This record gives sequence, C-alpha cells and structure tokens, in this order.
Amino acid sequence: MNLAAAAPVLRALPKTPRLPVLFVGHGSPLNAIEDGPYRRAWAALGTELGRREAKPRLILCISAHWVSRGSWLTAMERPKTIHDFGGFPQALFDQQYPAPGWPAAARDIQQHLQPTAVQLDQDQWGLDHGTWSVLKPMFPAADIPVMQLSLDANRSPAEHFALGQQLKGLRERGVLIVGSGNIVHNLRAVRRDAPPEQAFDWAREFDAHVQGQLLRGELAALAGYESLGAVARMAHPTAEHYWPLLVAAGAVEPREMPRFFNNGFQFAAISMRSVVWG
Repeated sequence: MNLAAAAPVLRALPKTPRLPVLFVGHGSPLNAIEDGPYRRAWAALGTELGRREAKPRLILCISAHWVSRGSWLTAMERPKTIHDFGGFPQALFDQQYPAPGWPAAARDIQQHLQPTAVQLDQDQWGLDHGTWSVLKPMFPAADIPVMQLSLDANRSPAEHFALGQQLKGLRERGVLIVGSGNIVHNLRAVRRDAPPEQAFDWAREFDAHVQGQLLRGELAALAGYESLGAVARMAHPTAEHYWPLLVAAGAVEPREMPRFFNNGFQFAAISMRSVVWG
C-alpha cells in the first residue's frame, strides 16, 4: 500500500516548502543552561532556521526519553516541561519551556500515520529534557507549537526507520522533524574529566561507522547497527538513544546530503555528533 497516497488530508497543516530534518545529540541536561559549544551551535541553528523562507509551523520531536508500549503522540494545548533527571543543580529544575501544543494537528498526524496505530496523549506526558533542552536554545521564544512522538519499545530498529518514512510527508506541511538522542551513549563508561577530543576507541569506531553510512546515504543500513557486535553493545547498552536517529533518517529524501555539527564527544562515551538534512 502507498501510505502517503492512502493518508487523509492534513487539514491543520497546509502545504509548504520542504523543511529540514534534524538529529541532535543532546548529551547532558546541563548543556541546556551552560554556555558551551553545544548550546551555542543549537542557538546558531535556530537562528538559521528562523531566517529561512519556510519557517517551522510545528516541531515534532522524537526524544530518547519517551519510550512506551505502542506509539503515543502528545495532543495537549499546553504541554508541561518535564524534568526527567536527578542530581543536577536547582537551576536546571527551574527551567521551563512553555511552547504550546496543537491538538488539531496531532489528530491530523494520527490519521496520517495510519495504518500505524498512534494514541493521543492529552494529559500524561509533555516535553521531556530530550526535547526542551535543545529546543530552548534553538527557539527561545517558545512560540512554535511542539509535540512529541514516543518511541515504541516493541518496534525493531528497521521499524523505527519505517516510521520515519511515514513522517516524511510532514516536512512539506511546515513540520520540523527533530530526533534527539546520541549516536554513542554509554553512561556506565563516562569519564567526567575527559575533554571533547578524547573518547574510547569503541566510541570512535561506532561514531565513524555511522558517519560513513550517513555520508554515503546508506540510511536504511543504519538499522543494522547490531552487526558491529561488541562495539555496538558498548556504544548502546540500551538502544533508546539510537532509535531517534533511525526515525529522523527515515524522513530523509534520497540524495539529501547530511551536514554535521557538534562533532565531538562528551565524557568520552557520548557522541554529540548532530546532523541536518535539507
């Protein structure tokens, strides 16, 4: 079945020029408030996107920090700011990102994704730090509606990529698709004193492997990351920080070249490599 042809009209989202797709390595929540290179790069990208002829009408974020059984989409008028972490300074817990939701657009996207079953969340979730920590530096005015699409723990890597393919058409409806995770993410191995240019050999190997696939446009092959064996298991003891990359890559058009930024490591075991397509 041609899912794009079968999808109903997106009434709340008229046609626009195609927007980019982002994959953002978010790393430590402190990146949201510390004046470092990662936060500055996010702010610069937000300025760039705001200057484009086609500006985001809606931001759809796929965050590593919302893993569910089945697929869920936030559909509340005012999504709350979630502080889903512990052991950080009070200044981080004081952060708020009061971007509005857009329930009508959520209902349209729910229909657009058929036959994939997506449930609408009207009061439980909100915007977790995988979303607001990067969007607040990018779009500090918080005036663009934001919604989150959960990661379904029952999906295989290839199915996460396929979900991204279903989202592809939203780029021509004013929707900025943002995957937020990390290409390498192993909290058990972090070294807090490691500078950005230092990383474990296995972290560099996995990051370089993914970079090569992205440069060659071998996006579907990203789902086969587990074939790297021990290197993949070290890079991702659990997979939730890798899945947003698969969803974002699925929404990319053929021959769209990636542009990388934040190409360093945090704490030797977290790749901050981020990507823009389009």
